[in-house]
Amino acid sequence: MNEIAPITLALHGIRLEPLAPHHAEGLRAAASDGQLWQLRVTSVPEPDQVEQYIFKAIEMRPSRFAFAVIDIASGDVLGSTSYHDVLPAVGRVEIGYTWYAKRCQRSHVNTTCKLLLLAHAFETLDCALVGFRTDNFNHASQAAIERLGAKKDGVLRHHALRRDGTVRDTVMYSITRGEWPEIAAHLRYKLAQRPIAPLPPPGDSLC
Repeated sequence: MNEIAPITLALHGIRLEPLAPHHAEGLRAAASDGQLWQLRVTSVPEPDQVEQYIFKAIEMRPSRFAFAVIDIASGDVLGSTSYHDVLPAVGRVEIGYTWYAKRCQRSHVNTTCKLLLLAHAFETLDCALVGFRTDNFNHASQAAIERLGAKKDGVLRHHALRRDGTVRDTVMYSITRGEWPEIAAHLRYKLAQRPIAPLPPPGDSLC
């Protein structure tokens, strides 16, 4: 597996760039769209904790590489996603710490981000496997991961703390290098069926 270095990736109206302090205000606005920090099954920062969230993400390198998700047309920060639990010795990386403003739901944003990160992981970093994990009660996240074509590996019971202090089970998924070409073709086909459309303004929802 090749070393992960800071990089900017772009496709289908979305840009991923290394998360940095100057993204704080945009990240705060994204989190406020839907008051996402109130969801117990995610780790979205509260508005007054955004700077700390960014600092911690940067501090976690090289085990985590965080990105800001940018709408190229407007320049708005839409959320964040990361490579994490990087294990170069076995060619494994996970994609997670992912969240988007509520107005991005049911849009092209998540598919685009996953295609960018998966393609870079398999085709540039030469990973053998890319993993995903989510809360056992985060059914929307599980469905989104399964729509990518990832296989469910199992459930780690009593595995991690939620923000409210309860302990969650963690559902694990993965995609292998051998599975990637078919999944890549599927994701590119899905994006080709969805012309880039302007995202609604903050406060609106596609639900």
